[in-house]
Amino acid sequence: MTAQEDLELRKKALEIRRLTVDEIAHLGVGHIGGSVSIVEILVLLYYRHMNIDPANPAWRDRDKFVMSKGHAGPALYAVLADRGYFDKEMLHTLNQGGTNLPSHCDMNRTTGIDMTTGSLGQGLSAAVGFALGHRIQKIPGRIFALIGDGDTNEGQTWEAAMSAAMYGLGNLVAFTDYNKMQIDGPIDEIMKTDRLIDRWESFGWFTQQVEGHDFEALDNALELALAETSRPSMIIADTIKGKDLVGIEGDFKNHNMPITREQGDELIAVLNKLEEALV
Repeated sequence: MTAQEDLELRKKALEIRRLTVDEIAHLGVGHIGGSVSIVEILVLLYYRHMNIDPANPAWRDRDKFVMSKGHAGPALYAVLADRGYFDKEMLHTLNQGGTNLPSHCDMNRTTGIDMTTGSLGQGLSAAVGFALGHRIQKIPGRIFALIGDGDTNEGQTWEAAMSAAMYGLGNLVAFTDYNKMQIDGPIDEIMKTDRLIDRWESFGWFTQQVEGHDFEALDNALELALAETSRPSMIIADTIKGKDLVGIEGDFKNHNMPITREQGDELIAVLNKLEEALV
């Protein structure tokens, strides 16, 4: 990755954060913390690596993305709107009556969503099914998935991990948004997920752990994962819940919180200043 490419991705990440804050502030409440913690991962995938066509969202051979931590849908909606899957004005309908942008991802309502978010922990199983199906049908598209701290507390996640390793699903790359916070507090107080890299390695996955807001680190890890074709890959991304949002960053109470229009505008102003400072 060149310095210019890294700069452009960092600018795009700030733009996606602005769009995410704007759509949640327009509604007045939303899952803001866990949405903005995954922005760099989404930007890296949708603007640099994923083989997709917004003009043909049902293209058979496309790469697919499964959002297991579906409450982070607002960030994914911002990316999809920015990529042209639907008009950005639609972001202001987030979680309102009759919307096509519910608070959690729904493939039957939102253009560009490949898999509906189910109960916590189900996303990785769906991704394993996609990856196995692509192999059987000889579809070249790769499968990317994103899970959260809460997903790692669910037994179904580890059943999926065993299956993926057994079938040698080298076309599956998953990310863990390791922001170390859940709805009720830090993971150390809820259910510890320490030594996470050891756990995934013990399940037969090619595993790496990197800084989740560093594009170069994420990109290098993803390149290595894509080169690993005999087993599934997990990239554990150390992230900050509420990243770059003043007064919100790093507070577990930001899982789902009210955001007034005035607060949203103030947050966006800070993000604008962060972009101006980029060199």
